[in-house]
Amino acid sequence: MNELKIRFVVATRERRGDFLTKTATGRSLALYSYPFVEVDIYPENTYGLPTCYNRSIEKSKNDPAVLVFCHDDLLFLDFYWPQHIDNALKTFDIFGIVGNKRRVPNQFSWAFTREEGDNFLFDARENLSGILGHGQAFPPENLSVFGMPGQEVKLLDGLLLACRSNLLWEYGLRFDERFKFHFYDLDFCREAELRGLRMGTWGLSLVHESKGDFTSKSWAQARETYFKKWGA
Repeated sequence: MNELKIRFVVATRERRGDFLTKTATGRSLALYSYPFVEVDIYPENTYGLPTCYNRSIEKSKNDPAVLVFCHDDLLFLDFYWPQHIDNALKTFDIFGIVGNKRRVPNQFSWAFTREEGDNFLFDARENLSGILGHGQAFPPENLSVFGMPGQEVKLLDGLLLACRSNLLWEYGLRFDERFKFHFYDLDFCREAELRGLRMGTWGLSLVHESKGDFTSKSWAQARETYFKKWGA
């Protein structure tokens, strides 16, 4: 099934020894003893996610793997996720969990396309793809059914992004370290699109513990940087 090992890349504020017991992603991965799965942890992290992710890409040059860049607050509910990852990367160059099949001018989120006052408005359902649970446990507090997974998209949510490391090296694709936590995923997708890489969503059963933050000063600053870079 696996031509390459699967290496999870996770930055966390927890100490290394606490990752497997105090984070949702760590607790999930601790359940599995697959010999082809590794975890590259950045404990007590204070760097932006792109900095950590690029370090893992550099380390993969002589140790290739399927790199799964993910947040530390994900509950993996599916015992067969290695098979799903394998199938997803036979279909797409890069895959995630939820995304948007299109991109419109001045879009500031994979899901939202415009604002009305203090409200962000979702794009039309026919443009969205993927399913994601929200909460602290299973069953999740709620389930966001954006659209059928397995569809090609232009934008992906960065809660989980997976790609073969040799492809990142072949196309010179990296994360832009100007972005710390916000907008790095949209930027990564646009860089991937420029290189002609195919992106899509996949059916991987996850519960995400945290919600998006669209009101902080850091989000607003990242948004400004993003639009300066891409124009729209």
